[in-house]
Amino acid sequence: MRNKMFMLSAVVILVSMVLAACGGGAPAEKVTSSGFVCPEPEHKMEVTSQELNLFVWTEYIPVEWKECFTLVYGVKINHDEYSSNEEMYAKLSAGGSNYDLVQPTDYIISLMIRQEMLEKLDKSKLFILDSLDPAYMNQPFDPGNEYTIPYEAGLDAIIYNADKVTTPPTAYADLWNPEYAGKIVLLDDSRVIIGMTLLTLGYDVNTKDPAQLEEAKTKLAELVPNVKLFDSDSPKTALIAGDVDLGIVWTGEAYTANQENAAFTFVYPSEGAIIWQDNWAIPTGAPHVDAAYAWINYTMQGNLFYLMLRDFPYLNPNKAALEYAKTNAPDLYEPFVNSPVTNPPAEALQKAHRVDDVGDATPLYDKIWTEIKGD
Repeated sequence: MRNKMFMLSAVVILVSMVLAACGGGAPAEKVTSSGFVCPEPEHKMEVTSQELNLFVWTEYIPVEWKECFTLVYGVKINHDEYSSNEEMYAKLSAGGSNYDLVQPTDYIISLMIRQEMLEKLDKSKLFILDSLDPAYMNQPFDPGNEYTIPYEAGLDAIIYNADKVTTPPTAYADLWNPEYAGKIVLLDDSRVIIGMTLLTLGYDVNTKDPAQLEEAKTKLAELVPNVKLFDSDSPKTALIAGDVDLGIVWTGEAYTANQENAAFTFVYPSEGAIIWQDNWAIPTGAPHVDAAYAWINYTMQGNLFYLMLRDFPYLNPNKAALEYAKTNAPDLYEPFVNSPVTNPPAEALQKAHRVDDVGDATPLYDKIWTEIKGD
């Protein structure tokens, strides 16, 4: 009996040694091609879908997310991009129901809900809701977050290169200065650019008044000689390259440009900046809803979403991500929270204007934009 017990003990010790050599029996780490160690899901979900179709803004998804999601769930990611809400809306309207997730901005959401283009969210499948800052929840474009949850937010304001611009702008109205001829980049965004023009005239960014919009069109046409390009893919690129000296960009682009060159200065215009929020939403008829919920829960957990501070440093609604970065990535966290670009002053937020759905006036905005750009 003692011999049998000895032999059994020896086997147990041998197995223990083997397990120890193999990491104690723990699951092998999942590592991306860049060497990033993928965290395990905080809430592992059952997913039977083999793929996930994303339709998202240009340059808006950290590459590690896609690799990690595939490694963890065995799901292939198909990734298409758009440069404007109008482009996204047009593609879905034309039958893009094969997409599982989109990232609509506030003003287009009301329209999409009205036209039944979005699925109601099953909140029993969303485990990250408590991680989201209430300041970004329950917005007028989606009361109660029935169809969307916040992704990132920001403000559209002015950036200029202090080494090149001798007369710094302090207002949107200053962009019409002849000194800036051929030196400006503007977002390729009809509602933002028409909206800021309306503000210079003292009108509401969401006006439906045809006379006010006609006046804005005339004024905006006078700005065109100062504009070198319209760019919503990467407006910072032309600034950093020295092709332009100033313009209207998103906060994340301004922050990145400033990190590259401290001469780039961000200005909240005296008329008030334009504020926005991008959101996750599931299009009606999405074929891989299980993978969509798994993606949202996984990529928005703090130890993955903090990567947005590195790659896309906009206003971040994810409290868990900020807390994780504060402890584990202070080199990202400290400059992010201390910058007036990514942590706007209270006054700038109070003066900001949110672009809303203008309903029947939408075709008029589209017509103005087409005529201004000469498309």
